[in-house]
Amino acid sequence: MVQRRPSPSRRRKRSAARPPQPPRALEISGLPMPLELRESARATRMTLRVDPGRGLVQVVVPVGVSETDARQFVGRHDGWLRARLAAMPPSLPFADGASVPYLGVEHVIRHDPALRGATRIEDGALLVGGQPEHIARRIRDFLTAEAKRELAARARLKAATIGARVAAVTIRDTKSRWGSCSSTGRLSFSWRLILTPEPVLDYVVGHEVAHLREMNHSSRFWALCASLTDGTGVEWPRAWLKANGTRLLRYG
Repeated sequence: MVQRRPSPSRRRKRSAARPPQPPRALEISGLPMPLELRESARATRMTLRVDPGRGLVQVVVPVGVSETDARQFVGRHDGWLRARLAAMPPSLPFADGASVPYLGVEHVIRHDPALRGATRIEDGALLVGGQPEHIARRIRDFLTAEAKRELAARARLKAATIGARVAAVTIRDTKSRWGSCSSTGRLSFSWRLILTPEPVLDYVVGHEVAHLREMNHSSRFWALCASLTDGTGVEWPRAWLKANGTRLLRYG
């Protein structure tokens, strides 16, 4: 992510600026990915980052920065931006014949319009019926339901071992974190964890359940997290997510 701090005169001008406008497209020709301009009342500098989950480049600016300034900022970092875009994994749509990992094991999507019943896994394949235009939605709905079932069951089992209670488990498509824990005991996870190897999913569950007792990242937290993670400990799953997280966001 690239950042640039504005000059003091510009910061003074924006202190009494209007409320932030809604995010909008920023037109710059020649880039292989669309840009989104977002104003933020909390921003003190311009930032530029690639959002692989949404398939766009986001330019965040303090309120009052002009589109001209934003375009110039992007232009000054053209080389950095193109290098990041070139290194980004390709889009991995859910389509007939595509390969999708389920708990880290690759499964091929097989579409049969005559298939009766719900989307399911059989003999190493993801079987999906209905019309072709609904394949992606049906596969995503199936994976989201599987993630809810797997993550909720593991969370409640792990919580019971430390005498804690999970108030609720929700499944979302978060782009910046794989899981979260609220002070009221509500856990939230990304459905994309169902794509990861089983030890990675298990680690994220253990991490969030540990927050039911330790709402911090102290040494006590990490010791508890390790005790709640089966087999591989915490270092390998964390390294796997760091290396593969961007690719996970490209599915669907």
